[in-house]
Amino acid sequence: MCKQKHTENCTFRLYRRHLARHMRSHSGEKPFECTVCSKRFTQSDHLVNHSRIHSGEKPYKCNTCDKAFSQSGQLNNHMRVHTGDKPYKCHMCGKAFNESGNLNRHMRVHTGDKPYKCDMCDKAFSSSGYLNDHMRVHTEDKPLCSLFNKSFSTSSCLQTHKRHVHSNIRPYDCPYCGKLFTTNGELKQHVRTHTGAKPHSCRHCSERFTYDYQLKQHLLGSHNEGTWFTCHICQKKFSRSGDFRIHIRRHEGVKPCGCCECPKRFCTSAELKSHRVVHSDY
Repeated sequence: MCKQKHTENCTFRLYRRHLARHMRSHSGEKPFECTVCSKRFTQSDHLVNHSRIHSGEKPYKCNTCDKAFSQSGQLNNHMRVHTGDKPYKCHMCGKAFNESGNLNRHMRVHTGDKPYKCDMCDKAFSSSGYLNDHMRVHTEDKPLCSLFNKSFSTSSCLQTHKRHVHSNIRPYDCPYCGKLFTTNGELKQHVRTHTGAKPHSCRHCSERFTYDYQLKQHLLGSHNEGTWFTCHICQKKFSRSGDFRIHIRRHEGVKPCGCCECPKRFCTSAELKSHRVVHSDY
């Protein structure tokens, strides 16, 4: 009888504790305050997770690689990189993702939803990351390559530039033919030449494409969807803004990529990389 009474008391106390936490979601009360930045939280465990941002503590370690995480949920998501598990599937095109957030962002490709709006111009974006990248157009706060004095919209673009231009390291090898690549994205695109995969489908017809730029060209040419980039000097048209910018450089004689070992300059980083072979000992 005493044991039963004790169990009932524990259950009641546990219920009251959960109820109190739940009621804060209605009242907006946040009794747990960070001593570093004063941010407040409704639950103590949320404060614990937040505190690791300041301390740098990452107690959840991957037993397959050397990565560590501040939250157990982040580790669980990371483990899918190793297992290949992608439980979140798009019902419109079948593409699968390892995180629900990635699926939500992907769905905006189909819906056209762009909820992240720039407050300085009329542009809108499908993800907060794209908006943050765009804001650098207004703030001019761009990561800079000190070697070429060239700025980039994101730090990841700068890192990609360094791998392509500054280094000959190619850590990604094709499992079919052994060809090496500097980025995982390049490898993925190359693998499609072996598998025949065409993940980019037209929403107006049954056509499918290996690369996104092929789909864009198809939409422009066959369905009049999108905007051509037209050269004002020779009227040549481009479907990709990057190709258009390079084309304009050739008209204007602009060569932003300079060799660090001789006076030569080039229109693109790819041309510079090809040139650097003449300075190599191999």
